Amino acid sequence: MAIIKSSKKAIRQNKKRRVHNLAYLQKMKKLVKEAKALVLQKKIKEAKELLPKVYQILDKTAKVGIIKKNNASRIKSRITK
Repeated sequence: MAIIKSSKKAIRQNKKRRVHNLAYLQKMKKLVKEAKALVLQKKIKEAKELLPKVYQILDKTAKVGIIKKNNASRIKSRITK
């Protein structure tokens, strides 16, 4: 357990940030899975409608720093194929 006041504050900040980051990650993974599932089910029209939302969440997670920019680009490229 931390003794120094600044260390205690850092621990509190890390907990809050982790919750925030996990929310983004879970939303991103859920949308990516949905898009892949729609493609596998040959529901191309629904997948195309979902694509902008997937792009949006990937760009946001990359912008905030949860995933790297190239990782987001790679995921977008693979989904678009």
